[in-house]
Amino acid sequence: MSLEQIAKNINTDSMRFSEEQKMILESSRSFCQDTSSIEQVRQLLESPQGYDENVWQQLVALGWTGIAIPESFGGSELGIEAVVPIVESMGRSLSATPFIPCTLAAQVILRAASPEQQQRWLPKMVEGQIATIALLDNEDWGAISTTHQLSDELVLQGEKWFVDDAVTAELFIVLSQYQGRARFVVVERNQLPEGAIQAHALIDETKRSAKIDFTGVVVSANAVLAEENTQKILDDIKLIGALLTAAEAVGATSSCLNLIVEYLNTRKQFGKLIGSYQALKHPSVDILNKLEGARSQVYHAATLFEEGKGDVERDLEVACRMAKASANDALLYAGDRAVQFHGGMGFTYECDAQLYIRRAQWSQQQFGDSAHHRKRLAPLLLG
Repeated sequence: MSLEQIAKNINTDSMRFSEEQKMILESSRSFCQDTSSIEQVRQLLESPQGYDENVWQQLVALGWTGIAIPESFGGSELGIEAVVPIVESMGRSLSATPFIPCTLAAQVILRAASPEQQQRWLPKMVEGQIATIALLDNEDWGAISTTHQLSDELVLQGEKWFVDDAVTAELFIVLSQYQGRARFVVVERNQLPEGAIQAHALIDETKRSAKIDFTGVVVSANAVLAEENTQKILDDIKLIGALLTAAEAVGATSSCLNLIVEYLNTRKQFGKLIGSYQALKHPSVDILNKLEGARSQVYHAATLFEEGKGDVERDLEVACRMAKASANDALLYAGDRAVQFHGGMGFTYECDAQLYIRRAQWSQQQFGDSAHHRKRLAPLLLG
């Protein structure tokens, strides 16, 4: 019996899609369709920041940047479960904004910062200040420690890789070692020396990330977040990141399937629509099945957050890891089939199918690929 089959029997009665989530999904899908057509996505591929600043300000005005932040800081306090349908809609339109890294940075502040530190930074995030998290010392999401250092004199030493939206971020939440223990440190953009940010070349040209050298940056004591439960908070953030990446991948898979079906219903070969051939019908149905399975896993995990289990409890960890593994597989398969079904044209840069296979290659690695999550699911499911 596979891990997926075992996981189907775990707490599935707690999955729920609320009216609130439905309304958010409908409104966010409409917004993303209006502001992120395929033509607009392509126009932004070569832009330095990768997104339209005007669209970002509209998003802020809608209150999305504060949707998971408490009302006391200007947010809506709707939680991670309300973020999921927004991210799914963004994935469906291949909309590229700093929304996910901003959401994750805010979650770190909520979990690790003092009330005074929260009051200092969270209202700015609600108002649209771009923040991001800097976790990786290399490309390994499986690393259990960091070599990045904060000295006793509060001087940072080391680089961070694949920092999302680093080029436009004003605030960086950096994972470092301080006096032998992992700590989160807040660094503002004006503290970075010139040339500290080096943009990565990514296979998904709709995304932006960079390597940042924090060496020599001096921080104040009130920029170092609380030391209690740092490892647990880090585990939480990685799971939330995996869930949101999975939700985005589900949206992209849905859009990719629409692209496939539209092509199968218009392209003729030997006098017949190619969609009439079983060799193309059956994989298309497989994509749909994988898509619906992954979407169910995503909203199951979102439901657990809604029920107040927003930490690394067993059911929530299983749900988030299952969602990420399932969404990875669905988008990878859909992207591959989209290219193949379009024939020779599918391999060209001008064909929209390549946007999805590139997104699939990027998405599977973000917060761990399927093998990464299944490796950690095995002891949880098999004891």
